Amino acid sequence: MSVDCAVHGDGHRLIAALSGDLGLGEVAELRVSLLKCLAEQPEALLLDLSRMTLSDPLALAVFSAVRRQAARWPGIPLLLCAPEPFTGTQLRGATYRSLPVFTTVDAARAHARLERHTLPMLSDDLLPIAGAARQARNVATDACVRWGLPELLAPATLIANELVSNVVDHAGTMMTLRVTLRPRYLQIAVRDGAAGEPVLNALPDATDTRGRGLLLVRATANSWGWLPTQDGKVVWASLRYA
Repeated sequence: MSVDCAVHGDGHRLIAALSGDLGLGEVAELRVSLLKCLAEQPEALLLDLSRMTLSDPLALAVFSAVRRQAARWPGIPLLLCAPEPFTGTQLRGATYRSLPVFTTVDAARAHARLERHTLPMLSDDLLPIAGAARQARNVATDACVRWGLPELLAPATLIANELVSNVVDHAGTMMTLRVTLRPRYLQIAVRDGAAGEPVLNALPDATDTRGRGLLLVRATANSWGWLPTQDGKVVWASLRYA
């Protein structure tokens, strides 16, 4: 039996209500579903486990893995709502003590509300045309100047340029660029309408100025990655500031 993941909005948060029996066979599909929730970049992701049963306690490791991804990007809290007895007891044990577990959705919602803080963010919807990369550089420049991060101006504009150029050259879809200031990190993300993992190409000939894309992003960012969405993917990169 697969685990159903019904997602609905709760203000600026998302609630994913899980139902069905969770075993090791369901972990991969559930992980993808939760990563798609993270790709929406909500203020918080609440997992309602009240209608989920557990056939193998080892499968709970999927929540630790998704929480690690949430911490890397987009840097949002992942809160689990698991009533007693069995699932909640397992999650409150020593193995998963780092996971924030609440007995009800209302308790998790209240906690998320207390932690809520508005994060500076700039975004722009871009067409897959030659001028998109220039506009991406303008947005990244505006963000660094506005938030007093002159030391990140060069790397931020390079990353924004390469992420958007990659969409123009390979995906050819509408895209959304989002630059967000989070504690200790400036995050740059581009969402497009093409599914599938982005590919790191080999370095081109030294005389060729194109084709370096994600290799430059990887070399410049402190961390980078990608997540699937319902209709494509998000590629993201983080730059640390003092």
